[in-house]
Amino acid sequence: MESGEQAVVSAAPSVLRLLRTGQVELEGQLVDASNTTLLGTVSVDGVTARCVYKPVRGERPLWDFPDGTLAGREVAAYLVAQALDWPLVPPTVLRDGPFGPGACQLWISEPSDPVTVVGFVAADQVPSDWLPIAAARDSDGNAYVLAHADDPHLARMAVFDALVNNADRKGGHVLSGPDGQMYGVDHGLCFHVEDKLRTVLWGWSGRPLPAQAGPALTRLRTALTGKLADELATLLTAAEIAALDARAQGLLDAGRFPPPPVERSAIPWPPM
Repeated sequence: MESGEQAVVSAAPSVLRLLRTGQVELEGQLVDASNTTLLGTVSVDGVTARCVYKPVRGERPLWDFPDGTLAGREVAAYLVAQALDWPLVPPTVLRDGPFGPGACQLWISEPSDPVTVVGFVAADQVPSDWLPIAAARDSDGNAYVLAHADDPHLARMAVFDALVNNADRKGGHVLSGPDGQMYGVDHGLCFHVEDKLRTVLWGWSGRPLPAQAGPALTRLRTALTGKLADELATLLTAAEIAALDARAQGLLDAGRFPPPPVERSAIPWPPM
């Protein structure tokens, strides 16, 4: 229901019921995705919305993440964002679908004129309110800069990525929603116990965290002593949950955005 999508995104209990219990009808596959990612609709009681369905059986094996766990990590990212009270991740559930169990997430349709907040910009045309990340050149030798906007919503996403240890924050994973919110998608490579943070959002490195980060991280740590811990225990290992809590405390203690690593790649490939 693209015309009413803003209302659907805002009504979390209703959309979660829709995603969990609705009939999934597939329309096609997003062929640029690394793992099987299917676009479709989900319907119940006369309400229909577009969704993205990622079956576990379509996950590509990885050397550093356990097989068959990416869908659960997508759901865990949504639960953590909810505990922070930051609507950064579209509603996401784990459910059975046409190709077996998988993650089912509300599709976010970007407006016809989405706000660009990250990308490659000609080196002499970087906006004054953007933060440079890395230098690059195209096949003709022209100089470009990978950069992103100095935007408070994007900064909040950078805090979230550091918290969940996102190993794959590409520029294409940042979406402008019809409700004015900014959403992050593709969180299957999160929550590893080892430092895996790879992102295009390094512009605030070393700067103080946003004022709202402290209360949000404290809310999360409190939630991890109750129901949230039980929910995450069905999706992540005990060690991964403990590492999540430790990263939250580390961010609170530091009060600053983390620096990029020097011993490994800090930016995912491809960046966009």
